[in-house]
Amino acid sequence: MRIIHGAALIWMALATGVVAQSSQNGIIVSGEGVVALAPDMATIQLGVSERAASASDAMRQTSEKVTAILVQLDGLAVAGMDRQTSGLYLRPVYDNRPREDNSPVEVVGYEAGNTVSVTVRDLSKLGMLLDAVVAEGANDFNGLQFGLQDNAEALIAARKGAVADAMARASQLAQAAGVTLGDVVQMSETSQGYRPMEMRASKMSSMDMPIEAGEVDVRAQVTMQFEIAKSE
Repeated sequence: MRIIHGAALIWMALATGVVAQSSQNGIIVSGEGVVALAPDMATIQLGVSERAASASDAMRQTSEKVTAILVQLDGLAVAGMDRQTSGLYLRPVYDNRPREDNSPVEVVGYEAGNTVSVTVRDLSKLGMLLDAVVAEGANDFNGLQFGLQDNAEALIAARKGAVADAMARASQLAQAAGVTLGDVVQMSETSQGYRPMEMRASKMSSMDMPIEAGEVDVRAQVTMQFEIAKSE
């Protein structure tokens, strides 16, 4: 695990100055801590869409392929709680070719689609899973997002990094201004959590390719207000 301290918005107001949106004077800084970790889970959006002359045939063909995909997920020990239908539709397909007369647009068929969100908690199975579902008819791929199953420990480290970053910047500003940094009078956390890495594609025909998981960033930002100590 590596911790990166990043720059953030910083400003200072001395005793004679004015802090934006505050009646208190002092030094105000924002700091950020970032922890980069290898992901241990992935979420994928897999879909099947089929066209047929009738609505019932389009739904039947789609349902058959989704059922086959779910069987593959069973074989790869993907728990039921880690898969969920996230989209289902049935719509007419129109003949949109230009017409010389004013005749109404005709319905020439129907398209049905079903999207399943799958959480993969064992990344060693990811490539095998993608190959298996494509072989069973998955023809829409709306995203692959890597993440963390538990980011609590990394978030603690990121918060510590954010506070250390803010304190270091406040000390630098106080030294540059020739004043003494006082006590912390206010501190707030502005945002937190991890930023997943996302890979997107569409209409996949083969997943016979390497997939690099890379890293995900766990971030925390804090804003701290310090007093300016009175001179002796």
